[in-house]
Amino acid sequence: MTDALPANPTLEPGETVAARLALDLAADGRFAEGELQLTDRRLLVREAGSDGWQSWPLQPELQLQHSDSGGLARLSLHDGARRLAHWRLTLAANPDALALVQAFERVQRRRADPGLPDDAAPPETDFASEPVERPSTWVLLRLWRFAHPYRWQLGGGFALMLVATAASLVPPYLTIPLMDDVLIPFQNGQKIDPMLVALLLGGLLASALVAWALGWVKTWLLALVSERIAADLRTATFEHLLHLSLDYFGSKRTGDLIARIGSETDRISVYLSLHALDFATDVLMIVMTAVILFSIDPSLALVTLLPLPFIAWLIHLVRDRLRTGFEKIDRVWGEVTTVLADTIPGIRVVKAFAQERREAERFRDANARNLAVNDRLNRTWSLFSPTVGLLTEIGLLVVWAFGIWLVSRGQITVGVLTAFIAYIGRFYGRLDSMSRIVSVTQKAAVGAKRIFDILDHTSNVPEPAAPQPVGMLRGELRLQGVGFRYGPRAVIRQLDLHIHPGEMIGLVGHSGSGKSTLVNLICRFHDVTEGRILADGCDLRRFAVADWRRQIGVVLQEPFLFFGTIADNIAYGRPDASRAQIVAAARAAHAHEFILRLAHGYDSLVGERGQGLSGGERQRISIARALLIDPRILILDEATSSVDTETEGEIRKALDNLVQGRTTIAIAHRLSTLERADRLVVLDRGRIVETGTHAELLAAQGAYWRLHEAQQQRHTWLEE
Repeated sequence: MTDALPANPTLEPGETVAARLALDLAADGRFAEGELQLTDRRLLVREAGSDGWQSWPLQPELQLQHSDSGGLARLSLHDGARRLAHWRLTLAANPDALALVQAFERVQRRRADPGLPDDAAPPETDFASEPVERPSTWVLLRLWRFAHPYRWQLGGGFALMLVATAASLVPPYLTIPLMDDVLIPFQNGQKIDPMLVALLLGGLLASALVAWALGWVKTWLLALVSERIAADLRTATFEHLLHLSLDYFGSKRTGDLIARIGSETDRISVYLSLHALDFATDVLMIVMTAVILFSIDPSLALVTLLPLPFIAWLIHLVRDRLRTGFEKIDRVWGEVTTVLADTIPGIRVVKAFAQERREAERFRDANARNLAVNDRLNRTWSLFSPTVGLLTEIGLLVVWAFGIWLVSRGQITVGVLTAFIAYIGRFYGRLDSMSRIVSVTQKAAVGAKRIFDILDHTSNVPEPAAPQPVGMLRGELRLQGVGFRYGPRAVIRQLDLHIHPGEMIGLVGHSGSGKSTLVNLICRFHDVTEGRILADGCDLRRFAVADWRRQIGVVLQEPFLFFGTIADNIAYGRPDASRAQIVAAARAAHAHEFILRLAHGYDSLVGERGQGLSGGERQRISIARALLIDPRILILDEATSSVDTETEGEIRKALDNLVQGRTTIAIAHRLSTLERADRLVVLDRGRIVETGTHAELLAAQGAYWRLHEAQQQRHTWLEE
């Protein structure tokens, strides 16, 4: 039970607060302020973005669970049978959340054992573990979110299916007068009535034509709808994936994500267009057939339904095994696609190191694991289907025996028995079809769960509830008490830095000192866990993520080019740019000359990841891409580290054009490339240890001087 409280919680007499936690995310994942208070009697919560309070009395079965996977912290309150409440927080609030959970456990232990000392050690808890949720068939109901826009088409398809199924049940019923009023009287010497025969045969033909026509329209309509549902699901999943933070992609395999968006959505489409339709038709056929059978002869109908409980029991028995098996198959298939996704883009490295045999062995091993999992599942499935078939055949024999006995006693006619046999053939055929649909239903359920695992994931870089317009930035950046950690590992610690508009800052330090992490925080690829970053005096978290990133140009150490033309790659950040603007950006990046030497100039196709161009050419196209968007803030991440000296000179000329009038943050291992920076910032283990110009830092003979001397000695050794 939860109790409502006024805007400010009133503590009961003698009630004391044990811990507090500031909530910083609303239920929709946007920034908002809330609060959670733990007392010695209750858990009090003011939801983020709300003024009202709720409370839960502390009971022995009450549990407060914590996790921080996916870049966000999560707290959930359980009573042992169900989840009562759920809250999400940024990682900045994670330490306080852990402290609150520990305080909650201490309070609960003291309530259970009042003699327990306050400092008693809690039982070991794996805070990072995320409960594993087994896929359930009910997850398919969540697809209604995508089916809802097509509800009228689905309703029309269902109506057509209802009429088509009813039409298909007419022929067996017409066999009763055909046998009892035409064929059997003829065998006894009576004449055949041509009009009656024509009427009955016409009814059989008409019902067959109606069933065919309606079945065709129904199948076509529902197939169109299912394809659109799958397309919407595929698009929504990919769009959601694009908005997730870099943390999510760092913990996922490319092949697995490709398989989810590709093959899983295709599997769901096939299920919706074929198998779900067949299942609904089967259910309707069984229900309608059962009604007709009971209307003809209740006792024979009861005998007909005898195998049904056994088949239902078999389906229940095998369903969980199939679901678990298909989940394992999808996981192993993800390993197979991952080998492909790793090897094909990296084929030059594979061949350069003569590792074809090794990669083939990796693929063979993954494929063998996939085969083994499929074999185990097929053993279960191969026994299930024939067993259902055997039960239906036994049921048919029982109906024949009981029906002949009823005919011999004169309780039913031969025509009734013939109709029963015709209906039973359809009845048991549908039962067998339904049993086979169990397999594809479990496959679709597993696929839907894997899709919704993506859709349910929340970015750890939330959008603000009321974004502030970025406007015309001057380019001033101020980092105040900034801290950041990957899981338990602190990477940036209490960092303060003021970057003036138009200033060029060089970040220097050993590998792992926090340079790239600091740049990622400025780009909001991650959010700070402590402190804040201000742009022109405004916290970055108050800007819409996309609006802020449009103000930033990034030139990476390894430039990534997409498959397409040179012009398309330059205009990637500004697709509406004119050809003249693209050429101007290329000229400024010193790329125009080599582009004109290509076979088709700016319309020359670039291979995947820039195949066909040198490293320096790819880098200059990357610089042109950054120039075209005219950013106020520029990030240079090792932009000249992987090219030769001559090419580096060309890139430096391009960079000189790029940095003019912009706030620039440059990372470089070659310290000589940062000599013209206005100020150098030396990082060590996530902290600033020195700042100053190149000359000032050399004169101080501190950390920067030691880096410079070590690099000079290395260059001398290489030259020798």
